[in-house]
Amino acid sequence: MKIIIAGAGEVGFHLAKLLSYEAQEITLIDTDKESLSYADNHLDIRVLRGDATSVEVLQDAKVENADLVIGVTASETTNLTLCLLAKQLGSKKTIARISNTEFVDHKELIKFDELGIDELISPEELAATEIQLLLNQSAFNDTYEFEEGLLTMVGVFLPKSAPFVGKMVKEAANIFPELHFMPIALQRKGTQYTLIPRGDTVFKEGDQVYFITSPGGVDELYKLTGVEKKQIKNVMILGGSKVGFKTARDLCANKFNVKLIEKNKEKAFDIADDLPNALVINGDGRNVELLDEESLESMDAFIAVTGNSETNIMSCLVAKSKKIKKTIALVENMDYFQLSQSIGIDTLINKKLLAANNIFRYIRRGEVLALTRLNNLNAEILEFEVKELSAVNGEIIKELNFPREAIIGGVIRNGKGIIALGDFKIAQGDKVVVCSLPKAIPRIEKLFL
Repeated sequence: MKIIIAGAGEVGFHLAKLLSYEAQEITLIDTDKESLSYADNHLDIRVLRGDATSVEVLQDAKVENADLVIGVTASETTNLTLCLLAKQLGSKKTIARISNTEFVDHKELIKFDELGIDELISPEELAATEIQLLLNQSAFNDTYEFEEGLLTMVGVFLPKSAPFVGKMVKEAANIFPELHFMPIALQRKGTQYTLIPRGDTVFKEGDQVYFITSPGGVDELYKLTGVEKKQIKNVMILGGSKVGFKTARDLCANKFNVKLIEKNKEKAFDIADDLPNALVINGDGRNVELLDEESLESMDAFIAVTGNSETNIMSCLVAKSKKIKKTIALVENMDYFQLSQSIGIDTLINKKLLAANNIFRYIRRGEVLALTRLNNLNAEILEFEVKELSAVNGEIIKELNFPREAIIGGVIRNGKGIIALGDFKIAQGDKVVVCSLPKAIPRIEKLFL
């Protein structure tokens, strides 16, 4: 695929990096010479200095041959204008990064696709949604919903007390005869090696395991993994950033008790005006005395979403020392993901990764409806729609020539989530959730073309 990315900032560079690994033909456009020089020296891509809304620059980038144009500059207006121009000049698909979430809320009303903008991405909105989901499934450290919860992916570290530590996958499945979950990926404690579990794979203490569950399976997983379901009601948010504001707004709408700490006095007053149901405190959240005064120890969850990753990590560690049930830190450095469990923070989230997950499905072949990359694991989860001519249509799962480096986690059929075992027959219209290591993805895509 030929892909043009406008914006060599954090999101743009990260996307270019991931896509270059996929052997895609990437052109990166930006006005900043230093950012482009860094990208040019570190990635196997073409860089082009100039205004992404310039017709001449776009023609130089061969926009008429582009399969996908992605606008992820810091300017929402630039991104929207770029997509509009690119579509007019011949690009097949366009994606714009936005900060005004009203556009997402009203995209059916505005009909952005008719203007030439196929998809809108708000990293801040994605991060706020991720936080809400993590709080709803509070014992798990990673979550993702398919088709509004018909199937849910959850990730958890297995404690020593988990009933099936030391048992094989097929033995663990027998604990509950009505199977509502499927292990789809596993990483051993202290390693960077990702396994796709099979029936004879043994669960061990400290494993990071990802499961696909249907709605009834989450409660079973609480019992099977030995983790405690924690009731989250009182939440403290550090940072009145866009992510902090959106998270507070969404949590207040869902009847959580929210305290938000913001250092900037003017911003704190503005947030207080916009969120009358939240208690907004003007102060420095790095001050441990302030956190104590605001009853940090009585909170069920602490969410740090300032613009500084180190501040977020350190404040979460303070919260964890106060026995807070759930800590979530927003970080910009991808390398920090390796540290989350070893330093004691429950979950790290990254806007770049969330945005990349949403954009990635556009470069996949087959009818990919959704895609997510597992935190700190070398695996992807993809949701495909089965077409009439798909190789899997009408086939029984165990008879498929399915790579060992991949596994079918579940199927959505007629509005119902199903944990599909070997005897399940796939049909046209099914939405199939697959977990795969990168090397198997091309073979998986061919099955769903």
